[in-house]
Amino acid sequence: MSRNFRKAVVMSGKQWFTPKPVLANTGTTIFTVMSRLAQECGAINLSQGFPDFNAEDVLFERVLHWMRAGFNQYAPMAGCLPLRAAVAGKVEALYGTIYDVEHEITITAGATQALFTAVIAFVGAGDEVIVFEPVYDAYCPAIELAGGTVVRMQLAAPDYRPDWAAVAAAIGPRTRMIMINSPHNPTATVWSADDLAQLAALTRDTGIIVVSDEVYEHIVFDGGAHQSCAAHPELAARSVVVSSFGKTYHITGWKVGYVVAPRELMSEFRKVHQFNVFTVNTPVQLALADYMGDAGRYLHLSAFYQDKRDHFRSALAGSRFELLSSHGTYFQLARYGAISARPDTAFCEWLTREVGVAAIPVSAFFADGRDEGVIRFCFAKNEVTLDAACERLLRLHR
Repeated sequence: MSRNFRKAVVMSGKQWFTPKPVLANTGTTIFTVMSRLAQECGAINLSQGFPDFNAEDVLFERVLHWMRAGFNQYAPMAGCLPLRAAVAGKVEALYGTIYDVEHEITITAGATQALFTAVIAFVGAGDEVIVFEPVYDAYCPAIELAGGTVVRMQLAAPDYRPDWAAVAAAIGPRTRMIMINSPHNPTATVWSADDLAQLAALTRDTGIIVVSDEVYEHIVFDGGAHQSCAAHPELAARSVVVSSFGKTYHITGWKVGYVVAPRELMSEFRKVHQFNVFTVNTPVQLALADYMGDAGRYLHLSAFYQDKRDHFRSALAGSRFELLSSHGTYFQLARYGAISARPDTAFCEWLTREVGVAAIPVSAFFADGRDEGVIRFCFAKNEVTLDAACERLLRLHR
């Protein structure tokens, strides 16, 4: 609405309508805030989770190929068939579960859209949804927009393991959904087979739907294995499993992901998907289908990022940061108590402005802003970037 129109309304004596905010307690995401601050200050951005390096040229060449071949119109609502077939093949090879290409796989506009769509599809007024804090910031607003109630389970530092007895106590007649995330952002922890067994036991003979955020499924370190809900027959039957091509192929800005789920759940998911996105970029989908023909491109990802994790940790070994364990994802948590007594948000702002390195305060992942003196670095960067950042961080010990 133009400023002149607003002025005219005021001069006419009519009161300007102020809509009631749907997300009254939600502000701008911390990732946007810290990335903007990093840009303003010329700081090295280790805050937002994106690589500063490209995918292989062959992927870009395949996109151009399909564009020039004329595949520039709407894709099928569920996604291009070759890409859905490639996802089905990957999931079967890795997790042993066969998902029907026609009815049980949907290509989405990134993982965040997939998560939002899953919540809107299944959660209504009065429903409760269990999440685990620190929690990725897209979960709770989606639940609130659906009219649901967020029930928060705490993952306590420094191990950030789920307390299954507490989860059992939290489950009640209104529990509609449990949202999980492994490998976990921001804590870099990885759930075990026993964790999934406990989850299966708690949801057995219930109507609870599990939404499993597995966008870092291919980034697990030190010989560990990703435990997917898709690989657990009992959980697969009640789970919407979400993954991301952006995280796997270093193309987070393309915003392409996928969902696998049993036919009954996927049917409801697609009812929402068709109206909040409808379909996803056609030539990119076809290029990704081609690119997935080489399984090594995701099977070797753990070793690729473990080298970066080890490089970053080694470079900070002489610093005053206390580095917590990083078992997966491309994040590293650190305590900074030996450096400063500032609250974590203030410390991250100071670190960005005065030291020239941006990080994320972990308190941003808690509804109550609880501050445990922990911040998150992203090491999905070129070694030159990591070395430059660590050189600045090491100055803090002098």
